[in-house]
Amino acid sequence: MPFLVVTWSFSDVNIIMSQTAINITDPAYPDRITLFPSTGSLELRDLTLNDTGEYTVTIISNAGAALKGNCRLVVQSKLLHHFLPLKLKTYRKPFVTTSSTDLVELSGSVSLFCSASGSSPSFLWLNSSSDVTAIQLTDGGATLTIVNVTRYDQGPFMCHVSNLVSTGTSDPVTLSIHCELLTCMFISLHISKFSSSMIDSESLSFVSYTPFASRYKHYLSVTASDRVQLTDGGSILSIINVTRYDQGPFICHVFNNFSNYTSDPVELSISCELQGLPLSPSQEHYEEGSNIILSCSADSRPSAQLHWFLNGDLLPDTGPELRLMNIQMSQSGNYSCQAFNNKTMRNQTSQPAVISVLGTLE
Repeated sequence: MPFLVVTWSFSDVNIIMSQTAINITDPAYPDRITLFPSTGSLELRDLTLNDTGEYTVTIISNAGAALKGNCRLVVQSKLLHHFLPLKLKTYRKPFVTTSSTDLVELSGSVSLFCSASGSSPSFLWLNSSSDVTAIQLTDGGATLTIVNVTRYDQGPFMCHVSNLVSTGTSDPVTLSIHCELLTCMFISLHISKFSSSMIDSESLSFVSYTPFASRYKHYLSVTASDRVQLTDGGSILSIINVTRYDQGPFICHVFNNFSNYTSDPVELSISCELQGLPLSPSQEHYEEGSNIILSCSADSRPSAQLHWFLNGDLLPDTGPELRLMNIQMSQSGNYSCQAFNNKTMRNQTSQPAVISVLGTLE
């Protein structure tokens, strides 16, 4: 044996010593430490982060000379990817979240956050497949801040985390950025109506909408009047006390200095009050055995349901005509028709038509 004594210490604590043929090992290192007396070298197995630090070796040679040396061991752990979303902690691969989900071009900033456990992580941000440049990086690169976002900052963004022993990449995150007014082309436009089925004399409002032009000046194919109101910069059209003549079609035209767009037409279904129930013919006296056709009409939207009555009693006949074939004296009386509008839930009864059936002379 070339050495009398070999001692290794870690943080000023002897962890193993070899003297002649005897090895003394610290109980904290069972089955994972070996000292080679012939060379004085030390082997550590199953390293942990706690093994990082200064190690000192002291050797006493056969001649009695004392030698001393030290070295530093750095243990790198694999990245245990995790994400700290605001106040919630979950352990998974790197993940990106944003400080805001509703962004407007050139009117604010947004921060993206990424984190991973492990020693000495390095962060690299990617926009699609390109490195992110000219953007603020803080917290060692874990936080990316974009000042005055534009429509071109939508991403997708990814966070790539690495150290000497492992790497990880987050899923892509795409930002939703609304353009400033007067700088974006119109993408779509539609008209919605609060009610597609109206009753005569009710009120109605239209709303014209385009996602990137909520403050544009809107021009509609209707001008303001006592019954027509234009509000919210012209984007809302209100018709007071609609009539059957307000069914449309209505069209909204939107434009600015860059583009213009016209909506699809919208038509209204307007239910009307019942208007008059004239009965014909007006003849009063008929001979027994005659054929009589009574007619009734009603101006209604939707079309009215017509029922017939004799002396106030409901007859089985319906529709605009009542056919009385081979009429008998027993069928004399007051005939009337009643119209029912199933939209307005209102009905109206005509003036009675007097039918007098006279017997034939023998």
